[in-house]
Amino acid sequence: MFELPRGETFDWADRVATELSTQMLATLFDFPFAERRKLARWSDVATATPGANDSARQLKSELRECAEYFTGLWNERVNAEPRPDLISMMAHSDAARNMKPMEFLGNILLLIIGGNDTTRSSISGGVLALNQNPDQYERLRRDPALIGSLVPEIFRWQTPLAHMRRTALCDTVLGGKTIRKGDKVVMWYVSGNRDEDAVERADKFIIDRARPRQHLSFGFGIHRCVGRRLAEMQLRILWEEILGRFRFLEVAGEPERVLSNFVKGYVRLPVRIAE
Repeated sequence: MFELPRGETFDWADRVATELSTQMLATLFDFPFAERRKLARWSDVATATPGANDSARQLKSELRECAEYFTGLWNERVNAEPRPDLISMMAHSDAARNMKPMEFLGNILLLIIGGNDTTRSSISGGVLALNQNPDQYERLRRDPALIGSLVPEIFRWQTPLAHMRRTALCDTVLGGKTIRKGDKVVMWYVSGNRDEDAVERADKFIIDRARPRQHLSFGFGIHRCVGRRLAEMQLRILWEEILGRFRFLEVAGEPERVLSNFVKGYVRLPVRIAE
């Protein structure tokens, strides 16, 4: 892990969560490393609610920039020998090489958001959850082997993507409710992860649950997140490093949350390393 300041408050969300997630994404895309922060910005733009500082016109302009940038990478890779990065894999895949521009952009944004927001939000959310539950933090410090069950509990507790929306293709009945063809249906992952019928003491942050992976943060069934094991590995290694280097990470102020009804994340999380 890169060096972090001692004896002063710094922004964990930017200094650690965003930095680590953009480094990983840049590696997967073979994206120019010096410009990796563009990936975090495009992820924010794609999921943001336009506010006072970001008009809808500005957000659309930045998405066009994203499309143009990745189109350039695509053209570079499609005319070169296959390489083991995601853009090259798509460019040389029979299933993906003929995508239309908007389809290509949609897939790129899906990969950026899936690889950035889930991990970035959970890196910050885990620190916040352990500070809000100091008994669990103390248990973790005494027994680092609990990292294995801590990580999925962080994903359940944080639920970095709050929901997904789908459109019904036919009339059906689900849970006693009639859904008509064409109805828009919202699946609230954050609600499912707090379902007392499915998760014991669902409102509690418990780092040694008997079935820690019983959560919906990565979806379910055939649409389960393809990168879930990578995300789990990132958080596992992060917490191994944290426990090996720092006695305690103290949240030193109120977190600033992302302005989005889709992403449950943090713009800022002030943290101090306690000696």
